[in-house]
Amino acid sequence: MAYFAAVLARSEDGWDVSETELDSVETLADLADLARGAAQDDDSVLVFIEQEDAWFAIVRVDGEEDPRIFVSDGAAAARSSYGSVLTDELVDQAGESEFGDLDNLVAELEEEAAAEEQDEEGEGHNGVPVGPLGDAHLLTEFGLAADALLSLSGEGAVPGDALEEIAEALGCGEVLEAVR
Repeated sequence: MAYFAAVLARSEDGWDVSETELDSVETLADLADLARGAAQDDDSVLVFIEQEDAWFAIVRVDGEEDPRIFVSDGAAAARSSYGSVLTDELVDQAGESEFGDLDNLVAELEEEAAAEEQDEEGEGHNGVPVGPLGDAHLLTEFGLAADALLSLSGEGAVPGDALEEIAEALGCGEVLEAVR
């Protein structure tokens, strides 16, 4: 499967964009290190990942903070090597935060049963939900509201076009297009 990946590093003058290879990325920590390597000071860095118009992801790294992740279609991404790095992390994070009490545990078990049914119908993968997954608010600070990001991720959305629209909203559409 063909991937496109770009690193967008925030600077005083806007965004510096460069295409990157993900061959050495095996974990979210590897991806965060790759992003931090492109950072100017502790400014924000975004990593755009797209797989053949099947799904896209945005990973935001701010200094030494934990990366924030958004995936356009969790189930589709979970079926790919780079996507599964992201979806596994998101599923783990959800599991850690939602097991605080017995009610949440019961709700989680019911959701897992529903996800297994979806897996049998081909609608999910390893319990990862179909559709957007992660932090839809990771770009609001840059002028792209969560609902706008979610609308670019809905059914029928084309991931390559979505990344172009997101880059336009961030003010780096032409620069991203130059590295595609």
